[in-house]
Amino acid sequence: MMSGGGYTSIDNQKVPRSVPAVSGPDQVTVKFAESNLQTFPPSEAQGKISAVFRPPSDADDTFSKPARGSSDESQPAGWMHKFTVGAYKPYFDVDTSDVLERIRDSLFPFKGSFTEKTAENPDLYGPFWICTTLIFVAAAIGTFVTYLAHKLENKEWNYDINLVTWSAGLFYGYVTFVPLGLYIILKYFSAPSGLVQLWCLYGYSLFIFIPALCLSIVPVEIFRWVIVGVAGFMSATFVALNLRTHIKSAGERWFFIVAGIFLLQLALAVILKLYVFTLTVGAV
Repeated sequence: MMSGGGYTSIDNQKVPRSVPAVSGPDQVTVKFAESNLQTFPPSEAQGKISAVFRPPSDADDTFSKPARGSSDESQPAGWMHKFTVGAYKPYFDVDTSDVLERIRDSLFPFKGSFTEKTAENPDLYGPFWICTTLIFVAAAIGTFVTYLAHKLENKEWNYDINLVTWSAGLFYGYVTFVPLGLYIILKYFSAPSGLVQLWCLYGYSLFIFIPALCLSIVPVEIFRWVIVGVAGFMSATFVALNLRTHIKSAGERWFFIVAGIFLLQLALAVILKLYVFTLTVGAV
């Protein structure tokens, strides 16, 4: 070893690559657990050192408490709660998979298991958007059919805004007031059913009319009658079979109630055929 100019240098001499650790009586051995870096986020038992973090007992919990004005204490109580958005939030607590599954069930009406699947979580999200889609589809298809009819006869065509308002009144009114009337009737016959569940059932029963309206573009009257008949029969069967088991508890008159439900749904299909599926030049 040489020293010069305040610096120390080491000569080319053999220096061992590693120095063995000296063990003593006070030596502490730390063991590390196996690490799995492919799992994210890691669990409590993973990582190099297995440990669970716990805050001290006197830790500040300011950030764990809800801020003032954001808790449920600010929500009105009693009957005023019905006028808040939070009161209707549970009826829209569904995701895409739930809605698609319920739409698929409505296309297979002979199962009759829709009310059982939705008993604990009936929603109004699907019925609302099904009715809204029907309104715009009916208005768009009706406008397109009348436009083609006018062009084929070389006549002037004007847009009819009444198709939108008429469709909105028909679908929103049907889904709202028919289940409400059925709710009152079932309650009178001592076979009460949930009003929201009835709205949910009737809302999804109308989905079959969306593809039926799209197929009504074909300018063949017999084909349109077949499409409306099949759609109306499937929708009526879906509602009647899902309510049959429950309505049987109403006594001997259960058959007349189910028959009325079935015929009323068919009447909706006939109305759609007469006012939407059959649009000619003279209708504008």
